[in-house]
Amino acid sequence: MPISKLIIHDFRNIQRAHLHFNKKINVITGLNGSGKTALLEAIYFLGLGRSFRSHLTNRIIAHEEVEFILFAEIEHQNLQTSIGLKKTRKGQSVLKINSCITTKLSALTLYLPIQLITPESISLLSGSPQNRRSFIDWGVFYHDPQFYKTWARIKRLLKQRNAALKQCKTYNELRLWDNELCFLSTEISEQRQRYFQQLTPLIENTIADFLPEFKIKMSFFCGWDNKNKSLQQYFIDNFNRDKQLGYTTAGPQKADVRFKIGAYPLVDVLSRGQLKLFVYALRLAQCLFLNKVNKKQCVLLIDDFSSELDKSKQQILAKHITQSDAQLFISVIQENHIEQLFEQKYSVFHVKHGKITNTDSTN
Repeated sequence: MPISKLIIHDFRNIQRAHLHFNKKINVITGLNGSGKTALLEAIYFLGLGRSFRSHLTNRIIAHEEVEFILFAEIEHQNLQTSIGLKKTRKGQSVLKINSCITTKLSALTLYLPIQLITPESISLLSGSPQNRRSFIDWGVFYHDPQFYKTWARIKRLLKQRNAALKQCKTYNELRLWDNELCFLSTEISEQRQRYFQQLTPLIENTIADFLPEFKIKMSFFCGWDNKNKSLQQYFIDNFNRDKQLGYTTAGPQKADVRFKIGAYPLVDVLSRGQLKLFVYALRLAQCLFLNKVNKKQCVLLIDDFSSELDKSKQQILAKHITQSDAQLFISVIQENHIEQLFEQKYSVFHVKHGKITNTDSTN
């Protein structure tokens, strides 16, 4: 689902921009602080309805302006979809898809499957289990149409259950929520497990190129030990502990993906540069899966492409990006940092003080 056109008004330091993109590779150049990351952020915002840099809209709207406006045209299967998003300093949002007002920002994700890699992306591996759940859930969302609805219902039930924990005296008072919660939890865990099993070979193939010196074990944890005990039994056995803590300690909200080298967690063995390569392997495997299995094209945003990667690793990365068939947006300080990495033509966008100019590559 490539982005063919993007219009930006008053987003960060980009006052006005009217851009036409290459369907495959787009290179964003400029000095640090010029606005390269802001351009990636604008694309990300149109795909998820939020920023990857700040949750405060006032910091994103250009100085002394009252709102920002983003507009994009997306192509998919010979059809064109237009997306327009406006956010004001007063917290108001207006989202239009094909000129029709839409109230749910979540609708954006259906049109723009976006993967983001930044220097901070190793938090996928070193951060909390929530980061790795989000990684799996991104893929399941596009693979299984029922996932979003089921997961939304589970989160509502968990919120109700956690509130009830603070007031109830016996476990029987929770059965109203737990019967449905156990059924839906098993369903969503099976969806996650199936997706992870299908994704694993693609990850392994990529890792074999990126980190051939390591044998990495990957496993999915559903959020409770379902081999020895049912979730319902966990709820019963953990009642007093859950009540004391004020929240539910077992279930799909505790799911995780675990990566090990031998007996040790991945993050205890690999260097920072190697961890970044592993994150690339994970994200590119998802892009490839989306393209091959779900017949959708991913939009891949990479901020500071050449950071912590030597030339040989950059070449391997470029090969896998091409194989994933993703539309690529990468930021670098200078174009010569990535020259000769891609065989096909690419578009270059130079950013200086928030002003963006477009030139064609020489490839």
